[in-house]
Amino acid sequence: MTDTPIKQQSTNGFYGMAVASFGISLGAVGVALLYMDVDVWIRAFMAIAVLYLTTSAITLSKVVRDRQEAGQIVSRVDQARMEKILAEHDPFRSP
Repeated sequence: MTDTPIKQQSTNGFYGMAVASFGISLGAVGVALLYMDVDVWIRAFMAIAVLYLTTSAITLSKVVRDRQEAGQIVSRVDQARMEKILAEHDPFRSP
């Protein structure tokens, strides 16, 4: 049975780009909300909507990642079972 660990790490550059992109986009929306030519209650509603959208996106990305990791674990268990069966199989053994 092989003991190859599942290692999927992104580079520091990709991580930095993702964090910067998230910060810039959230900042841009914040500036847009500040300079909107509407009443305060509409700005507050839009700010709450942006926060809800942001937390929903974070939650969705976590759920997708968790499902993918669970699928990899099941796949590795199935692969280990198959390797064990093949290792124990002797085609020349009499029935």
